[in-house]
Amino acid sequence: MSGIVGAAGYIPYRRLDRATIRAVAGGGGGKGLRAVASYDEDATTMAFEAARGALAAAGGAQPDLLLDATTTPPYLDKTNATTIHAALRLPPTCGAWDAGASVRSAVGALRLALERPGTTLVTAADLRTGQPGGADAAAGGDAAAALVVGDGAVVAEYLGGTTVAEEFIDRWRPAGQSWSRSWEARFGEGRYVAAGKQAWAGIDLAASGAGGVDRVVVAGTHARACAAMARALADVAPVADDLAATVGNPGAAQPALLLTAALEAAAPDEVIALVVLADGADVLLFRTTELVAERRASRSIAEQVATGGGVPYGRFLTWRGFLAPEPPNRPEPARVSAPAAARNEEWKHGLVDGDKHAFADARGRIATFTVDRLAWSPSPPVVFAVVDFEGGGRLPVELTDVDESEVAIGTDVEMVFRRLGTADGIHNYFWKARPRRRGRGDTVPVEVGAD
Repeated sequence: MSGIVGAAGYIPYRRLDRATIRAVAGGGGGKGLRAVASYDEDATTMAFEAARGALAAAGGAQPDLLLDATTTPPYLDKTNATTIHAALRLPPTCGAWDAGASVRSAVGALRLALERPGTTLVTAADLRTGQPGGADAAAGGDAAAALVVGDGAVVAEYLGGTTVAEEFIDRWRPAGQSWSRSWEARFGEGRYVAAGKQAWAGIDLAASGAGGVDRVVVAGTHARACAAMARALADVAPVADDLAATVGNPGAAQPALLLTAALEAAAPDEVIALVVLADGADVLLFRTTELVAERRASRSIAEQVATGGGVPYGRFLTWRGFLAPEPPNRPEPARVSAPAAARNEEWKHGLVDGDKHAFADARGRIATFTVDRLAWSPSPPVVFAVVDFEGGGRLPVELTDVDESEVAIGTDVEMVFRRLGTADGIHNYFWKARPRRRGRGDTVPVEVGAD
């Protein structure tokens, strides 16, 4: 059977309390939290984190194709999927393609994967930014999800789907602009709900073998349309939480993220309907198998939602380029050398040393550290540590997702793929360490007041 072999989501550590927006921006805000990608994260690094979680959950499945979808690609012209491919240490014969720059590209990539032979790794990630004080700044969210799709031992069998394409102006973003614009909400609501109902009517539950539906997942960037569609389907089955109050809407990543959360909560032999409203509508049906309770990511979405550290709105604006504080009086980093990076690809992207030992998934402990307030950084100060790895090995490395007050000798850390900086438009990707906080049995509560 064809379906989902493994799935995982990734939610950044930082959270913005929406109630703090109004005091700075003079408007906007609201209740709840939104997930915020750190200054050294982007759609590529987040997609990688979700991808390695999904591959670990997939029980050794090896993809022959990687499809990466995002509306906020770090590069244009250059393929972003190849960076994820390199960090995952996938073989050169595994393809790596970008799936486009629209919200709908993510569900399109998933459907292509479900209907092609072989094993496909589908990643989706987005950083959602709005103008200061605007609705999107509060309602948006940053996150990623990854699905391993193939045949055989699946956690969710694909039962079929329908699609309805619609051309109308609802949400758009001109080239070079970091935030979206949208049309009047009532217009989009009417068009989306009509498209969603048409797509739903095209599903033959009896012919698909579903019989009935146990869970409905509704995703899309038009909040009113999604809410109306959820009400229209409320008699069919319970509608899953859209994570708007705790994560926000992560755009292209939302369908896969919500589907992953539904799989993590599902029991065997449940039918899940994924409804996506984006430039029309798509409906995909899945039935969980007995493996759904066994093949779960080591860090569930619910666990990640329950953990995190706060970020002030002013720092969020700095990370997103709306504020430009004075940097340390040190030169900015030089441009990455393409030949040097190519010669050291296994080390740079895979964290593989000269003896072919891979440290990307290794756990370590801080042996010593320093806080540097003079070194250049997009978000000073720099916290630098020497990490001793379990099983041997030592590495001087920058720390991330950490407040200097919580760093201590002996802190357990894990390695994460991040961006050291950008010069001349070239992103310098490498590895950092962060405190090991999240995972089954070691969660900590969200602290929205932390700096």
